[in-house]
Amino acid sequence: MALPTGVYQAYRTTQIQTASSADLLLLLYDGAIKWCRQAEVHLDSGQGELAHKALLKSQDIIDELIVSLDFSAGQEIAQGLYQLYDYMRRCLIEANMKKEKEPVVQVAAMLEELRDTWAEVARRPNPLRRDRD
Repeated sequence: MALPTGVYQAYRTTQIQTASSADLLLLLYDGAIKWCRQAEVHLDSGQGELAHKALLKSQDIIDELIVSLDFSAGQEIAQGLYQLYDYMRRCLIEANMKKEKEPVVQVAAMLEELRDTWAEVARRPNPLRRDRD
């Protein structure tokens, strides 16, 4: 049984407002992956406008990942992630312009790998961390 839209939106809003920073990062990855996968389906079925919208949503999430980078916490890691996110964004723009699926598949795979890595890091206890989000 599906939840009514209003109930689902209230649940998602509460989930986001109460999430730790690690959980928010995972939600961003999940969203970007979801929109990439939807774009793939739309590209396969020749629905260019729907693919365009899904790709824009993925790009917006990647933009959010970029602005959330904390260069003061680790310059080298943040710079590497910035370059990777920028590459993903450019791949999605190219896929959108050419209506090609392969760059979207590539970006989704990279996002899934990053998501899995962050999920593993988030599960580990960190005795040096003062705040628990």
